[in-house]
Amino acid sequence: MRQKLKLTAVVLSMLMLFTACGAEPIETIVIVEETTATTTTETTPPPPTETTVRVTAAGDNLIHSSIYNQAAKRSQDGTYDFDFAYENIEDIIVGDLNILNQETPVNDEFEPATYPCFCSPSQLGDKMTDLGFNAFNHANNHILDKGTRGVIATLDYWGTKENIAVCGAYRDTADMESISTLTINDITFSFLGFTEHTNGLRIPEDSEIRVIYTSETDVIEQQIKAAREISDVVVVSVHWGVENSQTVIDAQRNLGQNMADWGADIIIGTHPHVIQSMEEITAADGRNVLVAYSLGNFISAQSVNDRMIGGVLDFEVTKQYSDNSISIDNIKFIPVVTHYDYNYSNVRVYSLDKYTPELAASHGINVNSPFSYDFIIETLQKNIDEEYLVLPEE
Repeated sequence: MRQKLKLTAVVLSMLMLFTACGAEPIETIVIVEETTATTTTETTPPPPTETTVRVTAAGDNLIHSSIYNQAAKRSQDGTYDFDFAYENIEDIIVGDLNILNQETPVNDEFEPATYPCFCSPSQLGDKMTDLGFNAFNHANNHILDKGTRGVIATLDYWGTKENIAVCGAYRDTADMESISTLTINDITFSFLGFTEHTNGLRIPEDSEIRVIYTSETDVIEQQIKAAREISDVVVVSVHWGVENSQTVIDAQRNLGQNMADWGADIIIGTHPHVIQSMEEITAADGRNVLVAYSLGNFISAQSVNDRMIGGVLDFEVTKQYSDNSISIDNIKFIPVVTHYDYNYSNVRVYSLDKYTPELAASHGINVNSPFSYDFIIETLQKNIDEEYLVLPEE
């Protein structure tokens, strides 16, 4: 520490008096004032002990003609404006990572098409990324609806986007083995997608396109183990189960356990178009693995009452820096409801906290299938444990 001395000298001098006996000096007084200057030492905050990523995941984004036709009518530039369909769920797609099963191919090489062979315009994909989705699964029964050209056109479209992950459909084996990842808040996620079938459509033998089927368990095991090597968290999207059935079958549970044992951390199920149960299972190495067997539809224009009810998973993934261990916490199932008016007009999706008994009573589906707010609550409580289920406060 440096010190500064400030010297103040007060010298009192008086004229020397000379007498006959000689001169006597007058006393000189010197006053020294010392001032000490201190320095401030900056302390470095301790390094963080953990990091967390908030994740949401949604079910089947199933775009029927009534949805893209209304988007065309609402557009001001001759394309498609999907804002109306999704404006009532924007506040629940709020994760750092937001995952979607994109049920239909997305590209502009083909005209928009509906059931049984779907295709959606690129403005749909633009809307999904605007909402915040940054990971997309295409391993589902409609990925081959426009053949291999449709797969390539869809992958080309997603290739125009930055900072997103796409899984489930691949240009070739090398593309499949180059596993898609995203690193968010210092946690690296890898993404894999598998499907039970593709509606009987097959990839031609001379094509290099790859889609992984759930029957290819050796490939699934290899993929999961490879993803485990390059990431902190392995996310698997799997299209499985029985359509329009709320019952989880043994094939789902067995494959789910196998995938957990091979290294999956999060398993997101789709395809039945209705919600099924969710649980946390224990992997062979002791890890806790989240499995949602079916999130139902995110949006659709189907005509069966329980297909109007879906869910968005909301949870946190935390990594401890001391040992790089991962935990999945604060798991929530946020219900969503697809609503349309008479004759499939004005299709839109609501989070349940914005939906009302009056809307349910006026749902256009009542022409074909009875629907009510009580039916929604009963269906949710039947399938989702109360520890996860988020219901509006009464």
